[in-house]
Amino acid sequence: MTLREAFERTLIEIATTRELVSLAIASVLFYAFYYPAPYAQQAAEGMNLVVVDQGHSPLGRSITRALEASRSVHVVGEAVDLAAAEDAVLDRRADGILFLSRDLDAIATHPAAIRPGAGAMLVVNAAYAVRAEAIALTLADTLVDAIAQRGKAIDRRLPDPAGLVRVQPLFNTTAGYRDYIFPAVSNIILQQTLLFASARLAAERRRRRAAFGGLRASLGTWAAMTLIGILAQSFFFGFAYWIQDVPRAGNIAGVVMAMPLFAGAVSALGLAIGHALGDGDAALKLLIPTSVPLVFLAGFAWPLDQMPPWLATLAWASPATPAMHLFVRFNQMGASVAEAAGPLAVMALLAAAYGMIAMTMLARKAAVA
Repeated sequence: MTLREAFERTLIEIATTRELVSLAIASVLFYAFYYPAPYAQQAAEGMNLVVVDQGHSPLGRSITRALEASRSVHVVGEAVDLAAAEDAVLDRRADGILFLSRDLDAIATHPAAIRPGAGAMLVVNAAYAVRAEAIALTLADTLVDAIAQRGKAIDRRLPDPAGLVRVQPLFNTTAGYRDYIFPAVSNIILQQTLLFASARLAAERRRRRAAFGGLRASLGTWAAMTLIGILAQSFFFGFAYWIQDVPRAGNIAGVVMAMPLFAGAVSALGLAIGHALGDGDAALKLLIPTSVPLVFLAGFAWPLDQMPPWLATLAWASPATPAMHLFVRFNQMGASVAEAAGPLAVMALLAAAYGMIAMTMLARKAAVA
């Protein structure tokens, strides 16, 4: 069997097999719209904040009262100093610290009196990016309102407070929860759907003793599955992101460069796993429980540098990990290829390594007996 014949045979087999259509096509269409639906509100509420107010000034008290009345922030209490407030964050009793200096009121009424270390400082737990953002945005609005109200209270015209406080999202331009989590989780969805389909295809062929036909035929099968992966990525990064207005197209050339590497690595891994097991149902039973651990290993739910070194290293064996660091940088952040060289090199290495393993296994004469 030639490479072209194997390529066409694989595409036809996917299109005419209900289980493979469900895994490779229907699930991609479904998750592209189902997964982000619960996050359409794009807001996080009830974030816990502890306050350190050194001066207990009228402005400081008005800021604290305004935060207590906010839906986005819940003031869990006041701490005597920063050390006590840090303990509250480390114990997860709070998500952030608001520090108000002794001369906060004087600075608001006399901006020329600002000195280093004075004013308001917000410290947040960066492991929860959306919570940190919610607190920062709420605090910015509160500071503007409090300074304006303080000016009215002392019957004095103050500088425009909106000019003193500015919050500007750099990459998540809508400042929404969906636009933070969906681009990261998309890589897990794309990996798992293609991985399941590739594994089931190889496993069922081996169970039926259907010949792959040597190296060229194995390469044709791999190419077909890689094409399926590229089409799925194109649908996600193009149509699904566009229809839901997710930040995108920062570096299209980088995305196009990384897509075949990701699809090639995932499909080769799936083909190798499926061929090793030799039963489609057994392959799915093994792979389905891996989805949740892979979400945490990808590095967005919990930073990789906060994991044990061995676990952080192991996480890069999953193509979804370098994929997240590639596609989020290229799509949402507009990074150059040089700025994503590390994850790109890892992805190319995974595609080559998993490809060699899969082609070696599929091309064995014993496998097609």
